[in-house]
This record gives sequence, structure tokens and C-alpha cells, in this order.
Amino acid sequence: MDVLERIKEQVENNPVVIYMKGTPDMPRCGFSHRASQALAATGLPFAYVNVLEDPEILDNLPRYADWPTFPQIYINGELIGGGAITAPLHHSGGPQKLLGAPGHPPHPPPPPGGRSGAALRRKRAN
Repeated sequence: MDVLERIKEQVENNPVVIYMKGTPDMPRCGFSHRASQALAATGLPFAYVNVLEDPEILDNLPRYADWPTFPQIYINGELIGGGAITAPLHHSGGPQKLLGAPGHPPHPPPPPGGRSGAALRRKRAN
């Protein structure tokens, strides 16, 4: 499968996915750390991709959404932003609003389907 097709499948088949350097438990840069912590603080499950373990995604994700930096956060198939957006998004209840958590109307869900990619993992908040 072409790397851009793999990225598209990951983005569309996971309500929340973060492409980051490292993992939520072992981030490899400060921006990735802050972004994954902001997502974890919402209490919602999210998937992540460690771009350092997949050079094809590292090289091609910036082409996918025309966004040059990491991390990249997608909610319901839409690029929300990177590291700079996470604090305002977290404080405004953004992920919960976008996913339709109690008290917030949902956006349309992503198309049905399974996860793909060996680097794709689910992370649940404690």
C-alpha cells in the first residue's frame, strides 16, 4: 500500500490520532510531549504513530496535509494542528466537542474500518 494511502486510512479510521516523535509514554521532543499530554488529559482514547519508527510516514506526512511540522493531530479525519494548538484546544474542551462527548454535539464520525500500520497504537488515558 502506498504511504499516502496508509496515512489516509489511519486518519480516517481513528477518531483521534496524533503523529508524533516518540510515544506518549516516551516522547522524543517537547512539542510531542505537550501534545500527547493534552490529549491524554481529555480522558478520551487516541491512536498515535511514532514517526521516528516509520521513515516513510516521517517523510510523507507533511505532503499529506501540507503541514510541515510534527506533531500533527487529526480528529474525525481532519487536521486540527500541531504542538501550538494543543493547549488552546485542551482548555476549550476541543477534543470532546469534536468527538461529541457528553454535553457536546458530535461531528460526523469517520468512515468505518479497521486500524492499519504496525506503528499505529491506541493510547488510553489513565
